[in-house]
Amino acid sequence: MSLTLVNDVNFRMSLRPQGVTLVEFGASWCPPCKVLKPLLDELEESYGERVTMLEVDCDASPETASEFGVMSMPTVLVFRHGEPVEKLVGLRPKAVYSSLLEKYIGIEKPR
Repeated sequence: MSLTLVNDVNFRMSLRPQGVTLVEFGASWCPPCKVLKPLLDELEESYGERVTMLEVDCDASPETASEFGVMSMPTVLVFRHGEPVEKLVGLRPKAVYSSLLEKYIGIEKPR
């Protein structure tokens, strides 16, 4: 699996209106983003339909990145019911992202 790439045009309509959406803001040339991507792919596989995971290329979608104050990459935002609730800047361990998702979807840790 891989995160769904969205852009300035379709970002808002790609957010989950009910439930949790995780959005990774990065760029193809960003080394920490390249490390983060497989971790998020694993989480996406673990959580399945319980969470929507999106990817925004900041170079291709500067308006969306600016709207959410993305100044460094990677930046991960978690949305609940279409509204931003958490923001993590920089690369973190997989467990941090997992804990963040658990907090908002209220489930036990996936296996």
